Order: sequence, then structure tokens, then C-alpha cells
Amino acid sequence: MISFEERVKGVLISTALGDALGAPIEKLSREEIEEKYGYVTSLKTLWYKEALGEDATLGKRRGNGIITDDTLMTLALCRVYKTEKRHLDAYDLANEFTKEIAFRKTFIPEFNRKAPILDRLFYPEKHIFLRHVLANCEPRQGGIGNMVNCGAAMYIAPIGIVNAGNPLAAYNEAIAFASGHQVSYGLEAAGVLAACVACAFTPNATVENVVETAITVAKDGTKQAIIALTTKAEELKKRKCSYHELVKSLHDSIAPFSPMGDDVHRKIEKVGIPSNHYTPSRLFSIEELPLALAFIVYNDGEYYKSILDGVNSGRDTDSIGVMVGVILGAMYGTKFIEEEDIDLLSRTNQINFDNEATSFGEVAKQIIKKDLQIIRKQEGIIGH
Repeated sequence: MISFEERVKGVLISTALGDALGAPIEKLSREEIEEKYGYVTSLKTLWYKEALGEDATLGKRRGNGIITDDTLMTLALCRVYKTEKRHLDAYDLANEFTKEIAFRKTFIPEFNRKAPILDRLFYPEKHIFLRHVLANCEPRQGGIGNMVNCGAAMYIAPIGIVNAGNPLAAYNEAIAFASGHQVSYGLEAAGVLAACVACAFTPNATVENVVETAITVAKDGTKQAIIALTTKAEELKKRKCSYHELVKSLHDSIAPFSPMGDDVHRKIEKVGIPSNHYTPSRLFSIEELPLALAFIVYNDGEYYKSILDGVNSGRDTDSIGVMVGVILGAMYGTKFIEEEDIDLLSRTNQINFDNEATSFGEVAKQIIKKDLQIIRKQEGIIGH
């Protein structure tokens, strides 16, 4: 039996692992990764921008286990739970979470110094500061006007943990919280991933259980994309196809729901050109979550193979790695994670995963315990 504490630790370490494996190759296409690296298998991977100078690196470092905003935001959300010690909603994103990312300094490995997480964030995540601090919006409307992307889903795993075993509650809380950050299918993905993590915490949960949960709670294009990609992964698994065919087939399957393909860079040539990229839609889906589930299905939940296939598929490599990692980390705990990787991630990023998992895990258990007490009282009322 895998303990609750081990599962929490598995989620947090797997967040950092998937993030750090994908970070050096983020935004490269599958073909570019193959040309430059072959197939990435190690945290000790040189960032493809390493030799391109300050204009390209913007003063950042990557490779050798360095994490990005995915992990920083995840740990920030854990700290919010440790402060509030209860379930959260958009008002907490506008309050304590905004304080965590905008006003409190933490070690930013890419900068090799302490700074507010906001200094590192991509524009869609800086939208949180704009909307809640500067625009003083109603918190549940904070996501309105944002670029629709995976930014909320990438750090949402702690909500799955505090709703362990209750995927629908995880979905609802994630939607309530992340509505202060995201909208449309970007918001939907956050809810679905939280539900997947909550399902994976169930003893003896299987890959099939997680996929069924995702399909059950998902709406609109997100639901259809997950069905399309997991179905395709099952088909390809039976044929034992090559990795090239796997990635091409999955990219072809996600294209109707995410039409940008490898065209993920926003350049001056695109300014003023109309596009439906990153815009709200009931028909679209982010790529990262359906792809993550598909790689898990294809590999029957094998831990490292699922993460590595995900990050080597190209595009948003770090977030795909994170989403594979948090589901499998919740399912398996730490038993498949190599000590060498844990040590490198801990030292490079100055994170004590034992302390982080223990302190957050205790708060999560208290929240779950209160939920169970309420359920028992309700059962008593119904029984009478």
C-alpha cells in the first residue's frame, strides 16, 4: 500500500522532474529535438539556447535539472493551502496566491537568485497580477481576456491532492479557483487535470480509471480531444508502432482541437494577422493534457517512458512532462523515481521535497478529514 504522504511527495517530485526534463527543449518541434538531441533521457541536458547569447536566453539558465514556472507555481499553491487550511476559490487566487507570486520572494533557479515568481512568469500568468492587483476585478472574472493556454492546468495538481479520491470535487474546486486566472478550454483543462490527480490517489487506481474520470468530467472540445487522443493511443499501442508514428498520429489527432501545430512562437511577423490561436472556443482544447493522457495510455502507465515520450514529442515539452508526472506520481508515489534525479532536482533548485510533501500533506489530510466528518453528519441526517 502506498501511503498518502508518499503519493504527495510523488506528485511534487514528478512535477519538478517533468518540468526540468522538458525545459531545455521547450518550444522545439519533435523534428528539431531529434536533430539536436536524438531522444532526451536525462536531466543533464544542455539548453538549446545555451550558446545563443543574452538576447536569446534573457538572462535565464536551463538544463541540469533546473525547473521553471510550472513547479514554482505548484509550490506556491501548496503554500496557499498551508496558510488557509481549507478549500479554495477565486477569491483565494486573488488574495493569498497573488501575494505568493507577486510580493514574496522565492529562489528562482533560472535566475539563480531570489525574486518574486512574477518576474519569471509568462504573460498569461502575469495576467493574474494585472487583473487582481491593478484592475481590481471581481475575482471570478479574473480569467476574462487572458490568452487561453495551459497556464492554470500546469500548477493545479495540489487541488487534486486536497480532494484525493473525489475527482468531481477536485474538478469543481479547480474551476472555482482557476477562474481567477483562465477562461474557456484553458480553465477546463485545469479542472480535468485536478480530477485526474484526485482519481490517481485512489488505492489501486488504474490508467483506465484516470482516463474514464477525465472523459466523465470534461466538457466540449477538451472532452472530445481526450477521447480522440486516448482512443488513438490505444489503437497505436496494439500495433506497437514506432515513436515517430506515435507522435505524428497524436499531433494529427490533436490538430482539429489545437490548430497551431509547431507554430508556437509569437513573432513580429504575426502582429496584426488574424488568428484563432489561444482564443476562447467551445470546440478547442489545449494540447498538453490530451497528449499527456495519450502517452500514459500508450505506455500502460510506465513512469519514465510516459514522461520521456511526452517531453520528446515537442512544443510545450515541460508542461506535458508535468501533466504526465503529476498523474503517475499520484498513482505510484516515489517508488519509480530514481534517487539520482531526486538529489539533482533538490540541489539544483534548493527544494527539500521531504519537507514540502510533509507540511503540505498534513494540511491536505486535515482538509480531507473535515470533509469526511461533514459527509458522515450528512449520512446521519439522511439515515434519520
